[in-house]
Amino acid sequence: MTNPLLTAPDLDAMVKHAHDRYRANHPASAAADVEARRVLPGGNTRSVLDFEPFPFRVRRAHGPELVDIDGHRYVDFCGNYTAGLLGHSPTVVKDAVADAMNNGWAIGATHEREVRLAELLCDRFPCLDQVRFTNSGTEANLMAIGTALHHTGRSGVGIFERAYHGGVLSFGDDAGGPHHSLNAPYDCRVVPFNEMDALDKLFEPGDLGCVLVEAVQGSGGCRPADREFLVELRRRCTAAGTVLIFDEVMTSRLAPGGAQELFGVMPDLCTLGKYLGGGMTFGAFGGRRDIMVAFDRDAGGTLTQAGTFNNNVASMAAAVATLSTELPNDAVQAVNDRGDRLRSKLNEALSTSALDMSVTGLGSMLCFHASEDQLLDLLFHELLDQGLYIARRGFVALSVEITEEHCEALVEAVAEWAKSVGNG
Repeated sequence: MTNPLLTAPDLDAMVKHAHDRYRANHPASAAADVEARRVLPGGNTRSVLDFEPFPFRVRRAHGPELVDIDGHRYVDFCGNYTAGLLGHSPTVVKDAVADAMNNGWAIGATHEREVRLAELLCDRFPCLDQVRFTNSGTEANLMAIGTALHHTGRSGVGIFERAYHGGVLSFGDDAGGPHHSLNAPYDCRVVPFNEMDALDKLFEPGDLGCVLVEAVQGSGGCRPADREFLVELRRRCTAAGTVLIFDEVMTSRLAPGGAQELFGVMPDLCTLGKYLGGGMTFGAFGGRRDIMVAFDRDAGGTLTQAGTFNNNVASMAAAVATLSTELPNDAVQAVNDRGDRLRSKLNEALSTSALDMSVTGLGSMLCFHASEDQLLDLLFHELLDQGLYIARRGFVALSVEITEEHCEALVEAVAEWAKSVGNG
């Protein structure tokens, strides 16, 4: 429990002091925010990057670091919400993109790189017989749902509470609150995550066409599913003729073959994105050949997929470089082992304080949780003061550029802060 001597007014006062200190230390970002709000509603075009009193503006990024326009340097533990697994400037990816661009980019035709990338993905992820590309994980999930409903001829979409499957497929805690997502109008049945009893409710109606699930809910607080839950979900989908879709946009980083390999559960389709594009815009969906054949006109398929930039040469080149040279299996294992050690040390540090806080996650994906939201705000600003950047909501995604020394600095900063705040 949080120290009972630390009241809500105390926390509010501490947050105000942290915000005032931040304003004083970031005058250039403050001015940039005023200008941004003149032409961008809210001053941004990606809501998750906004925070009080205003976000800092980055001037440059290299390796594991960000530098803002006020000259502050931050070790980047946010990792662009898992998209930045390779850090900010992997040379192989940069060179691959430059080489591709030397031969033109807005070509409006098929090319060899998309075939090579498809081969690499199908070799890497167990469920993929065939794959198609999009520009984001959001698009990939929309296409996977549509493909699954076409395959089954049904309309129901199974979703789990607190799930985030893209900008128009968000089912978090704010669904009924003051902040709303612009969700696509699917017939969604939303039930609790990782609860066996919830599957009874999910499969009661007979027209459930697909179930979309993250084996570890990324935006939902880095909450891993029990393997038994995923095994039972797989069994129920098979029995009901329902297409099981693994959203691996984030979780594909947890093992060379993604969460499907790590948990040993095979979906019918999976979606991919984020880090696999080497930092470029990227998404993909695919799976069983008998489902994906719907896009093959020579085999009688009747579905089409538009998208001007689905096979854009920059993303294709970056993704090929990422998969063929930058992410060998041992590198994937190393960053996830480092994340497991970091999570353990952070929980140990927090357990010795009077604060009701903990860290959940799996591998290189972690998330701080607190009994009071003000604590997360305070932690966020304290870490910024120490030159350490996590997401405002407490999310952490390690890149391969983050070292053990960086992790130790984070643990030490959290431990000192928790001791100070917990003592009132």
